[in-house]
Order: sequence, then C-alpha cells, then structure tokens
Amino acid sequence: MGKQKVLDVYFLIFAFTFKLITALMEDNNSFDQTILSPLLSNIYRFSNRNAFCIDEVYYSYKEFGDCISKIRPILKELYSNDAYIGLVANDDLETYASIFALWLEGKCYIPLHPNQPIYRSEEIIKDMNINLILDSSLSTVFTKHQTINTSTLSYDDDSLDYHEAFSEERTAYVLFTSGSTGKPKGVSISRKNLTAFIDSFWNCGILINEKDRCLQCFDLTFDVSIQCFLVPLLKGACVYTIPHNQIKYSYASALLEDHQLTVAAVAPSMLRYLKPYFEELNLPALKYCILAAEASPLNLIEEWKTCIPNAEIYNFYGPTEATIYCTYYQIKRNAPNRTLNGMIPIGIPMKGVEAIIVDEGNNILPAGKKGELCVAGNQVCVGYWNDPEKNRKAFFEKQYNGTLHRFYRTGDLCYYDNESILMLFGRIDSQAKIQGYRVELGEIEFHAREYLDGTNAVCLTFNNPKGNTELSLFVEDEEINQADLIGYMKSKLPHYMIPTKIILEKRFPLNSNSKVDKKRLKEKLSF
Repeated sequence: MGKQKVLDVYFLIFAFTFKLITALMEDNNSFDQTILSPLLSNIYRFSNRNAFCIDEVYYSYKEFGDCISKIRPILKELYSNDAYIGLVANDDLETYASIFALWLEGKCYIPLHPNQPIYRSEEIIKDMNINLILDSSLSTVFTKHQTINTSTLSYDDDSLDYHEAFSEERTAYVLFTSGSTGKPKGVSISRKNLTAFIDSFWNCGILINEKDRCLQCFDLTFDVSIQCFLVPLLKGACVYTIPHNQIKYSYASALLEDHQLTVAAVAPSMLRYLKPYFEELNLPALKYCILAAEASPLNLIEEWKTCIPNAEIYNFYGPTEATIYCTYYQIKRNAPNRTLNGMIPIGIPMKGVEAIIVDEGNNILPAGKKGELCVAGNQVCVGYWNDPEKNRKAFFEKQYNGTLHRFYRTGDLCYYDNESILMLFGRIDSQAKIQGYRVELGEIEFHAREYLDGTNAVCLTFNNPKGNTELSLFVEDEEINQADLIGYMKSKLPHYMIPTKIILEKRFPLNSNSKVDKKRLKEKLSF
C-alpha cells in the first residue's frame, strides 16, 4: 500500500472517530458542559468585560465570579446536606451569584419574591421544607427561618473550582405557579431539563456573543427570566436588569434606547404600554427581539417593527412545565405572516421537543383539527412538587413515531395548519395570562370565598382599552365592603392577581347544566 493510501486511510479513520465523538457529545450534553463550564470559562476569559448593569451600575465578570466565590464556601461548609434552598429574588449581583453558587454545589433554588405577601412565601417554604434562605436584603422579612445575608459576606479567595459531576436528574430550580386549590403549585425543573432547553434555544438561530447587551425585565420568580440572564452569561454578554421599584415598561424603553441594547425578550403587554411612544422610539441596535409570556397580536407587532428596523423577531411559546419555551415562530418582515384571530402562530417545536394535538381520548388529531397541545422531550419536567394526583392528570405516556414518550398536557387549544405550523386558539381550562404570568382563576376565587365566608365568587378576564388582560371578580351578594375584600386579597396574592373590577350580582345566572353562566356574566363587563 502506498504512502498516500496509508495517509488517506488514517485520515478517514480520524474523520470517522471525530464525527463519532462529536455525535456522542452532542447526544450526551450535560449540565456541566452546557451551563457551568461555559459560565466559569467566561468569568476568566472576559474578566474585565461587563456581566451586569443593575440600576445603572456595571459589574464585571471578575466581580461576578468574586461574588459567587464569597457565597459558595458557606454552602459547602455549613449546609452541604441541604438540597433545596430558598432565594429572595432581589435585583442585585448577590442574587444572581447565589443561583450559580447553588448550582456549583449541586443544589436547587426556590425563588421567593420580596414584594409578594409573606403568607404566600411561607406556604412555599413549608411545602418545600426549606431550612435555609439566601437573602441579600438589608433587613429580611424571613425572621422565622435560618437566613444568610449574602450582601454581608466577604470575598477571601476564588471558589470556582468544579470537579464533582452531579446527577442530571437533580433539581435545578422549583418555580411556584398559581394553583386552583388556593395553594401555589411547584414545578420542578431538573438540570437535564435546563440543559435540553439551552441546547434547543441555540438551535433556533439566535446568535449572541460577548459584545451583546441583553435586557432582563422579568421577575426571577418567572421562568422567562432564566433565559434572559442565563443565555447572555453563557456567551460573555452583559445583562441589563430592571429594579423592582421602577415602572417596568418606561425603564425598559430607556435601557433599550440609552444603552442601545442588542437583544430583548419582552411580553406583548409591555409593548402595549409603549405603543403611545412608538413614533419616538428608534432602536436600530436591536438584533433580536423575543416575544414571550403571552399571545402576540400581529397588528401590534407590525407597529413595533418600525421601532426595531434591524431586529429579527421571534415569537416563543412554552409552559413552565416544558422549561421556558418549547415552540417558536420567526416573524417575517417583508412577507405575510400567518394569524389566528389576529394572533401570531406559536410555530414549530424546538429541537428535541415532540408536539402533538390530541382529543379527549388522547388520540392524535390530523392537521386542521383542533385539540389539546401536548409536548414531550427532555425539556418536560418530572412533575409537580409533592402532588401525585395532579401529576397523574397532567402527564401521560403514548407511543409516537415508534417510541414511547411521556407527554405533558399544556391546557392550550391548538391545531397544526397545512404547513405544520402550530396555531393557538387559547386556554381550554380556567387559567389566564396576566402581565405574562400564568394565573389560575380558581385560586383568586378561593381566597375571595374564604374572606366572604363561602359566598360565591367568579373570576373572569376582560381586555381593557389598551388591549391588556385584566381580572374581574363577580360576587353573589348585594352589598360587601369592597375595600376590605381587596385588602384581604392583597395579603394573600401577588399584585397581578388582584381583580381591578368587582361586580355584585344578587343571583348568578345559570346555564342549562345548572352551572354559573360565565358567558352571560362576561356580557356585563363594559367600560
């Protein structure tokens, strides 16, 4: 055999081996490889570059790494056996650093909003059996619990080494969403789920590098926030946040314009508030605009396009149970976009996600037939915390394309059009999206009835003159103290779950099934 032929054989063997190793690595992405290693690498590679801009103060990757290093040792030394840690979701460097310090130690964080009623946070703490809370606040409200004030810890030395590989099944975070029984329900997202999401997200075509400036305008108790801070940090970019004490939409518009941000994820409701200022907004630096958290009306986005002449616009959809987003649709600039009732499609499944439309018997429906959207894949969570009955209702196994999959019922009514694009009709249950948050109307009704000693109450949504969704509460009574009722509900629920209208009815109308006729009640909503 000649020398050239030998070289050719060796080259083919090398090429085949390289492809095999690459394929194996792609199929076996881990939390370490996909999230922790890139973040730690960026702390050293981009040590002098900005990692965060918080309340107009910049923090470098070096300062971010130092902040992680001051938090991690106390977790390692004193709380090594605690897997689930409460985290007060403040807008500061210590809070973001705490997330990565916990992940480096193989722990899970449960965000607790500093401005939500203490009653709600206490329910979460009790349900999760949390023994330790990390809180950067000057004065904590969690006086009944073991709390570490992360803002008072001092940096002594780097603590960014990482050797131990934890199971991919370990929980990365638990987010609590509204629950119909009056108690929030916890959605457990594993390291595997989050790894799958990041891998899928990069596959959508969004390219970010260390020169990008990215908006983070969502509360850390809301899952879209994780995309907003994690994606930039994995690429060495800078994250621009919004303080809790600021008006979100006006502060966000100032950040976008003054700092010429290049990447932004926003809810359509925020754009509605900005609409009166569209003629004044000029954001040529924006490269990517992600629409998330609620349905996106095409007419609003068409107007928004004029403010962001150079941006690619994506509409992302996903329940918390499927790890942030699971489908997406890239909006066309110079060609017609599909719509359903004026709303942009939710698009196609992300990489690794299986999405089917089923009837009430879990039979898969063909294109054009509407039914419940169900999704499967590595992004789908293990289930709800300590709630086996709800897990039985929300998840099911089914053969699809020759493989047994575990599907999650999204509760959304959808269909595939003739080009395999997912179109969204709306909810098939009693949930609603308010300011981007998924709200269980039954939870609002539960607390209203509790205060009213069992008097019937029905919560319905309506659109205000700006087109945003608000909540109305119908009470089956002729006279109540509305101020006291609202005060009670504010002590139990976050601000976005407080009804803006209370309507009294002597008797609720009933339909032919002897149920409250919500359609007739909704007809009474007018301005």
